[in-house]
Amino acid sequence: MADAVSKKLFSGDGLARPVPDVPTPSDLARGLDRTLVLGGGGEYYVAWYCGFFHGLMERGIDPAAQAQMVVGTSAGAYAGSSLTSGHFRHLHSSFEFFGKFPGLFAKMAPVSAANASQQRAREINAKVTSGDPASIKAIGHAALAADNSVNGDSVERLAWLLTGDSRTDWPPSKMYTTANDCYTGERLVVGQKVARRNGISLARAAGASSSLPGTIGPTLVGQRYCMDGGISKAWAHTDLVAGSKRALVITLTNGYEGSLLTGIPHNIYDEIKALEATGTKAKLIIAGTPPGVNLLDPRQIEPALKAGYKRAGIEAAGIKKFFA
Repeated sequence: MADAVSKKLFSGDGLARPVPDVPTPSDLARGLDRTLVLGGGGEYYVAWYCGFFHGLMERGIDPAAQAQMVVGTSAGAYAGSSLTSGHFRHLHSSFEFFGKFPGLFAKMAPVSAANASQQRAREINAKVTSGDPASIKAIGHAALAADNSVNGDSVERLAWLLTGDSRTDWPPSKMYTTANDCYTGERLVVGQKVARRNGISLARAAGASSSLPGTIGPTLVGQRYCMDGGISKAWAHTDLVAGSKRALVITLTNGYEGSLLTGIPHNIYDEIKALEATGTKAKLIIAGTPPGVNLLDPRQIEPALKAGYKRAGIEAAGIKKFFA
């Protein structure tokens, strides 16, 4: 009964998009040439993206500008929104990336010792063994019941720093963020059209996509309280760009090795294989992390920036060729 009530009340907001078992060409991407998918991975990966795209721009390469559609999840929602809104170019030119920027970034990142309600949400998220709807709902309900007030408005502050947007407008029509409805477990996809219909700002959507259960959020998007877009059976939500000619996909890990923020099993290679079966040619870049790194530790921001910047030099030529 509860699901029927929710469906009746919320079906008109246009936010829910189920994750398909087998992707088919997406109505969002069909006919597009270049698309970009940015996966998640906590504060570490936000910083890695900043260093990576900073390094690419120094070499005259901006994949987000070349792409006709950008899908961002969690850290990727922050990075993609910053890039597509044009605000990253301001950061790129205004801050000394390896000077003051890491400290400013670290002050924005949420840090707290977990209380009992937060620990419950974190443990449920870590111990799930499936990305089925029941498991995602269980995580979402624990996220709703967690007292994250100690971290205050850190989601909005970090989103504002990176996107420069706290209004209700959604400037980049090519940008899409992912999140999950904590109550129903549904995947939500926010783009310009539905954002304007529901009064959702770019910064809020990026923050919702990064609302990790038991740490920050949940974040209200429209009339739905949302948690991290990575809490899903889709690792990078590549099904949203299925049908485009080319997709550059960047993820922190392959989905089962390295530092992870959920116990839901994933395999990015399977996801890429399914994407390419729709006719989309994919180029996958896996960032990787040092062994045992805490993805939420602000002390990792500076080394992550430097790691991303170094990786830009390695990947630049391949990206330029792929999007040529």
